[in-house]
Amino acid sequence: MTTLLIDVGNTRIKWARVRPGKSGRQHAAAHVGWTAKDYARRVFGRRAAARVVVSSVAGLKVNRMLIAAARIAAAPAPEFVVSRRKAGGITTAYLEPWRLGVDRFVGVIGARRLCGGRAVCVVNVGTAVTIDLVDGLGRHRGGAIIPGPALMVDSLLSSTSGIRRRAQSGRRGVRSLFARSTRTAIGQGAAYAVAAVIDRAMQEARVQIGRRPKLLLTGGGATSIVPLLRHSCVRVPDLVLQGLAVWAGVAAPPKRVLPP
Repeated sequence: MTTLLIDVGNTRIKWARVRPGKSGRQHAAAHVGWTAKDYARRVFGRRAAARVVVSSVAGLKVNRMLIAAARIAAAPAPEFVVSRRKAGGITTAYLEPWRLGVDRFVGVIGARRLCGGRAVCVVNVGTAVTIDLVDGLGRHRGGAIIPGPALMVDSLLSSTSGIRRRAQSGRRGVRSLFARSTRTAIGQGAAYAVAAVIDRAMQEARVQIGRRPKLLLTGGGATSIVPLLRHSCVRVPDLVLQGLAVWAGVAAPPKRVLPP
């Protein structure tokens, strides 16, 4: 039985077809501007799937297009995962579990499986940056949300006429925290701000749980942040898909359990 796993973010979509205990090839694309026919052709395709399991934070309009795409492709109706108090080895301390972003919940489920029961801090760098802490017992302690680097840059360029004017042209110079052009100063300032919050989160986590957790980074914007961190980390680009596989009961054994 094949299951189609779909992770829909604000700007990118990832998907993979898996069989019980066997991972499949993963795909990713920017989906902004797609129609239902685009989702049907590119994601659902012509290969049959017995189930379609979806983690989506893209909103009702996109979710409706996925439902329509499944009909076009003659695929099963998508099963949209929702956050709950307990699932996949995780128990969240969120006051109202349904308000926890499903990508965050599914991501920590995947992280729990990869880390073999050790405490882990999960950071997803996308349009927004989410930071979540899970202790060694699988308790999701909560997290933080800040704008992603690109969103920080867009906010400055759209809300400050002086900065926008000075950033429109000119040489960019060496990428450094102490930049020598306005455009580079904005970009580096945003990236360093995200890195600083992650490092601070790791310090706070150590105080809260009594040991330093494993740091896992995922999301399309993680590449630019990793070199700026003071803490060592592991990149897991398909973390939400891995969590979806656990949720759907089709997860393959991890190729390796991450060391402490």
